Amino acid sequence: MSREQKHIAVVGATGAVGIEILKCFEQRNFPIGELTLLASARSAGKILSFRGNDVVVKELTPDSFKGIDIALFSAGGSISKTFAPHAVAAGAVVVDNSSAFRMEDTVPLVVPEINGDDVNTHQGIIANPNCTTTITAMALYPMHRAFGGVKSVIAASYQAVSGSGAQGIIELEGQANAIAKGESLPERKVYSRQIAFNVIPQVDVFLDNGYTKEEMKMLNEARKIMHVPDLKASVTCVRVPVYRSHSVAVTAVFHDKPSVEAAREAISAAPGVHVIDDPYADTPVFPTPLDSTNGDDCLVGRIREDLVMENALTFWVVGDQIRKGAALNAVQIAELLL
Repeated sequence: MSREQKHIAVVGATGAVGIEILKCFEQRNFPIGELTLLASARSAGKILSFRGNDVVVKELTPDSFKGIDIALFSAGGSISKTFAPHAVAAGAVVVDNSSAFRMEDTVPLVVPEINGDDVNTHQGIIANPNCTTTITAMALYPMHRAFGGVKSVIAASYQAVSGSGAQGIIELEGQANAIAKGESLPERKVYSRQIAFNVIPQVDVFLDNGYTKEEMKMLNEARKIMHVPDLKASVTCVRVPVYRSHSVAVTAVFHDKPSVEAAREAISAAPGVHVIDDPYADTPVFPTPLDSTNGDDCLVGRIREDLVMENALTFWVVGDQIRKGAALNAVQIAELLL
């Protein structure tokens, strides 16, 4: 594709990621000549603003993709499975934010700063990784390159409720307000336990090996993105009462002996990620979820030599899972297609 103005479709345009995709398009001056916004029948007819103009949301159907150059999907795996083939058949390239196609051999799984060249192998569909995987990989990959490759990872994620959609935020707010007023908690609809003033060590469903689907995504997707098929990982994903931005504590073992200073230099030289790390300042410096909220870049701190494993560093990374973990990464993939 060239950088000539394109006909772009956004599937799931009224959802949180869809709206964020439109913001990214505006902020990055993406060359859009025509924009088609698609959603379910109940959202059809809604009006969204884009570059000062009102755009009417249309109902998603198999015939929605005639003349579309790039279609960004963010409406869930079942919708992608059903409608992405129609988009490809109509001549569009699909950038899919769901897990529907991520592990298919013919579908590249792309974080542009890491494996952007993989878009060239697409056969009509390019997958956007899981948000926690993306945020972790943004910090891990510069060290992977600097220290002879990563061998294994032990990680624990601290994932914001907006990762569950708008209902996750509503449930947290409702419980927090009820507790503050001394009232009974409202009925839970999203989480298996109270999320206000609590943490829940379950994100997604449990598998036969005792890990959740979310935890296995980080292993399997990181292998594919970083081209490290023998990577080992043990991950625990935790839902925390934070509105937005995910955090991950990581211990990574490398083939070569790493150093904290070299790690800071490697991360600082990499695109899309910054070091915020001065534990000995009068007020210790490290990133928190609020520091990355509404930002494009992932932030890394608490970098230190691990005290248990050889050739290992332990670090902390935060990133906005709606931006870099979803919408921004999808738009960056679309930019690569140009």
